[in-house]
Amino acid sequence: MNSFKTLCRSIATVALLLLFLMISCQPSARQEFYQLKVYNFSTASQEARLDKYLGDSYLPALHRAGIRHVGVFKPVEGEDDYGKKIYVLIPSRSIGDLVNLPGILERDKEYTADAADYIDAPYNAPPYDRIEVTLMRAFMDMPMLQVPRHDTPPAERIYEMRSYESATEKLYEKKVHMFNQGGEIALFERLDFNAVFYGEVISGSTMPNLIYMTTFPDRAVRDEYWSIFRVDPEWLILRDKEEYANTVSKNVTLFLRPTDYSDI
Repeated sequence: MNSFKTLCRSIATVALLLLFLMISCQPSARQEFYQLKVYNFSTASQEARLDKYLGDSYLPALHRAGIRHVGVFKPVEGEDDYGKKIYVLIPSRSIGDLVNLPGILERDKEYTADAADYIDAPYNAPPYDRIEVTLMRAFMDMPMLQVPRHDTPPAERIYEMRSYESATEKLYEKKVHMFNQGGEIALFERLDFNAVFYGEVISGSTMPNLIYMTTFPDRAVRDEYWSIFRVDPEWLILRDKEEYANTVSKNVTLFLRPTDYSDI
């Protein structure tokens, strides 16, 4: 009898182990992480040095490190930050990869040689004023960055980056839910908004907030698409759901264009 019970327990243990292995081996979408670096500068000379550094040294080094799609953007003419900021979007498989990136660059002899002017800049002639960094985790319903395809030249394209701030963490989580389970991402996809990424901010200066980026061939197309979005029946239903009321306390919208050396 005891042998029979032992056998049953062994069979049950093996069955549970097999079930665990089956679940563990199921394919799942791996959510990326994003680092958004904002270089603030005040002179044309600094901007030129940053462009040379990013285009000739930094992006090639990131490519060698296995990071293929790096976005580099500048505010369009007429924006408050035009001629004052450069935005660099770096996708990564893990937070650890982003933490280890400075060490990887330090060991890259080609990078340290090519970027000497930037690395060894004197204290009284820095290539920038300050650097702001935001860390994000990709949304569940769009776990990987998407590289858009446009026929228009980079100087005409519009990349719209929005930060939705919430009054509390709970309201922020509801807004993230609205994008994922609520269907807002699916709505943007149906209306061909060409989303580049959706990110939950896990470290930044305006938390709690999320950031996402959509892109269009030009400004006229962007305005047309948003006009369609605002009256879409699905959006009107989603917008008026009580569970998503007051989830956004502030919307910061930036209009950007890619540099000629940007991967995105």
